[in-house]
Amino acid sequence: AIEYKTGGWRSEKPHLFKEKCTHCLICWVFCPDTSILVNEAKMVGIDYDHCKGCGICAVECPVDAIAMEPEEK
Repeated sequence: AIEYKTGGWRSEKPHLFKEKCTHCLICWVFCPDTSILVNEAKMVGIDYDHCKGCGICAVECPVDAIAMEPEEK
């Protein structure tokens, strides 16, 4: 599944505002595609190869550190 990239059809993608992120990892818990990248218990980015752009991470983020933006092709 790692080699099969599923993020190519999305119309929006999440944008991370690192300065706002508190590393609560709620986005990681709710992400249905395990596209939230975590290292040493901190959110370090988003795996756009597998993110489908559902927006759940942006909705669940308690500090608005993630916002959906149009996908640029």
